[in-house]
Amino acid sequence: MIRLKRVYEPPGPGDGARYLVERLWPRGVKKEDAALTAWLKEVAPSAALRRWYGHEPGKWPEFQKRYREELKDDAHRAAFAELRQAARKGPITLVYAARDEERNSAAVLQQVLAGAPYVHAAGRVRTNPDAVRRFSGN
Repeated sequence: MIRLKRVYEPPGPGDGARYLVERLWPRGVKKEDAALTAWLKEVAPSAALRRWYGHEPGKWPEFQKRYREELKDDAHRAAFAELRQAARKGPITLVYAARDEERNSAAVLQQVLAGAPYVHAAGRVRTNPDAVRRFSGN
């Protein structure tokens, strides 16, 4: 099971391993209060992609596409593999800072880890049947 939780919410007993998946440390949060297993900033969107997106809802479909492409590059691969391995062992929680609980990078990570479809820029749902194979190294 892969859960999502804002870093500003208290950790819970059902969270399992908690991974902060943000490039920047969230404002106002003490590291000890976050109760993290690890901070995987390498799996977060690049600074350029994060700035381009700016959490503008109209850019969400394109952001998903671009971020999924970034996840395949060498800079993201090791951190993504760590998440994938942890998810195989038990429940994990992807911890994020964004206000938008539906359109954020952690939501994309959750979808990719689960092999879920995403909405293409034209509004069509794109299935991703080879997601598990491509991201698992098989």
